[in-house]
Amino acid sequence: MSTDTIRAAGAVLWRDENGTVEVAVVHRPRYDDWSLPKGKLDAGETVPAAAVREVREETGYHAVLGRHVSQVHYKAFGRPKVVDYFSARALRGSFVPNSESDELRWLPVAEAAALVTRQLDRDVLGAFALVPADLQTVLLVRHAKAGKRENWRGNDDLRPLSSAGWRQAEAVRSLLPLFAPDRVHAAPRVRCVQTVQGMADDLRTTVRREARMSEEGYWPDPDAGLVRFLEISAMGGVPVVSSQGGVIPDLVGKLADIGGLRLADVPCKKGSVWVLAFTRPLPDWSTSDSPVGWPRLVSAHYLPSALGVPRL
Repeated sequence: MSTDTIRAAGAVLWRDENGTVEVAVVHRPRYDDWSLPKGKLDAGETVPAAAVREVREETGYHAVLGRHVSQVHYKAFGRPKVVDYFSARALRGSFVPNSESDELRWLPVAEAAALVTRQLDRDVLGAFALVPADLQTVLLVRHAKAGKRENWRGNDDLRPLSSAGWRQAEAVRSLLPLFAPDRVHAAPRVRCVQTVQGMADDLRTTVRREARMSEEGYWPDPDAGLVRFLEISAMGGVPVVSSQGGVIPDLVGKLADIGGLRLADVPCKKGSVWVLAFTRPLPDWSTSDSPVGWPRLVSAHYLPSALGVPRL
């Protein structure tokens, strides 16, 4: 992406109103238009953090992020602009008119699409409506940087994070709460656990060791590894799973194939996060002889870094 590109983020803020999904649209007096909440990234801010901040500033609502809905591209003041939109469930708050937005309306998706001024916002709402709003989010993290293997004389399972890796781990610790995780799993290698230990500490919980999420535990039986990951996904809540570069591409690729998603590739940088969204499983998923009742992947979004994006 060009360094001249303007980065922005927004969200489809939604709530369940007596069984009907309603989304928030705001009127912006500066442009005299109806829009989804969005805005430019602050210096050093991540895209997900900007989405949550813009929602709060323009609507007054605190929100928890879910799946990545879409990315739109257009020109603004002669420069390329890219806006990432997430699904965001409203938690609490209330709207107060302000300089950025002087009116908010909660509307069913079709009515919101009819009200918004720009076609790009209608396209985002159309993408939002393709799958249920209430999905199961799983945050799949590759461990942060560790010291070089050739410089480590001990058991490789015990190789710890490097100083750069600890910085990445702190960034992961700041990023993941935007998605409201409530439990933490990790391959039993030290570097996998250390990457998410801070998140577990903040949640006042322990890191659950998952042998199937390590390279040596996954590859003897990849199908068993896939099943274990689906079991973790089906437990409810929002789990964090820390794994390795030798596992994540194959695992995400298999989940995408089962879900019918087309992924050009499955990158996996150290300290990166895959935001995976699944349909919620049927009540009897664990007794089914087929994956029909199991969680099905409907969205896979890659965050190459938990560190903020510098803004020129």
